[in-house]
Amino acid sequence: MEDLTRLTAGTYQFVGGGAGDDARFQQTHVFYGTEAYTDAAVALEILSHKPIGIGVRHGWQPASPAFRVTAADAMRLASLNAVPAAEVFEEHAESTGQSFDRADPLPFFLHNVLGIKTGDGHKVRVPLGVDAAGCVACAAEIPVGATAHIMSTDVGSAAAAAAGAARDALQQVQGRKPAVALFFDCVATRLRLGKEFGIELESLATELGTAQYAGFNTYGQIARAEGQFSGFHNCTAVVCVIPE
Repeated sequence: MEDLTRLTAGTYQFVGGGAGDDARFQQTHVFYGTEAYTDAAVALEILSHKPIGIGVRHGWQPASPAFRVTAADAMRLASLNAVPAAEVFEEHAESTGQSFDRADPLPFFLHNVLGIKTGDGHKVRVPLGVDAAGCVACAAEIPVGATAHIMSTDVGSAAAAAAGAARDALQQVQGRKPAVALFFDCVATRLRLGKEFGIELESLATELGTAQYAGFNTYGQIARAEGQFSGFHNCTAVVCVIPE
């Protein structure tokens, strides 16, 4: 995302999501025309004289004290407050009455993600697994020295985030009637909510009114727009509104 922004001199907005492989995290494919590619990204350029709205919200809130990221290597979180990362999650599970199994931590991680504190909230990062050294593998880079919280959410918060993202996107089209919308949310959100994911879709549809929408659950969400420079997200609702 940083390279795309630099190569386009910051003149483009970006929105979308990452392809998946049914949670194997080994190899993904995208298509371009009639061909399928791996280790690739595909983009569609849209040029418009009308504004296109992009809204981004996640609905997660801090559920733990603040921690300092004391050791990390890209997406591998080694320690928080100089304590092995897996132990920190274990202690949080015990204090909140949850079950945490190092051999199968994903059920816990779906409900307890990591939030990196930023100037205007938290940037969410999904933990994926625990290695023999007690390090936690995450879906995106964890910066050393950052302030982090273990985050929680519920069905209502997820639905409110999607609705809020839609409202933000609609506001950006400056009163024009929306023709269609694109919606992206995390595959982890879909797994966590199960059938209740429909509640989130209903809240989105309510905000969009008669405008139809399409999208998918992604391995990370892409959203870089005016006033929003994070670029790559986890467990976040992203709505793109295209006006008539």
